[in-house]
Amino acid sequence: MDNFAAQVYTYVMQVPEGNVATYGDIAKLAGMSTYSRHVGKILSRLPKDSKLPWHRIINSKGEISLQGGRGEHQKQCLLDEGVFVSGKGKVALKQYRYKP
Repeated sequence: MDNFAAQVYTYVMQVPEGNVATYGDIAKLAGMSTYSRHVGKILSRLPKDSKLPWHRIINSKGEISLQGGRGEHQKQCLLDEGVFVSGKGKVALKQYRYKP
C-alpha cells in the first residue's frame, strides 16, 4: 500500500459517526488537495468486509456519488448514523461536515 492510500485510510477512520467529509477534504488532509478522485478510487477498491467507514465520504456538492445498490447502501448507513439524506441523496454539508 502506498503512503497516500495509508493516509486516506487514517483520515477516513477519523470521521466520526454522524458526520461526513468530502473526497476533497480527505485528499487535503492527506496533503494532496488535488487528489480527490484518487480518494474515490482508493475507497472503491476496499474489500466488502472492510471496517473503514467509507460511507461517510461524499462528493463536494454534498451528494452521494454512487449509483444503484451501493448508493442506497451508503444512504442507509448515513441515515442509521443520524445524518439526514434527502431523497436525491444530498446531505447538508453545513450541518454534517466533519471539521477536524
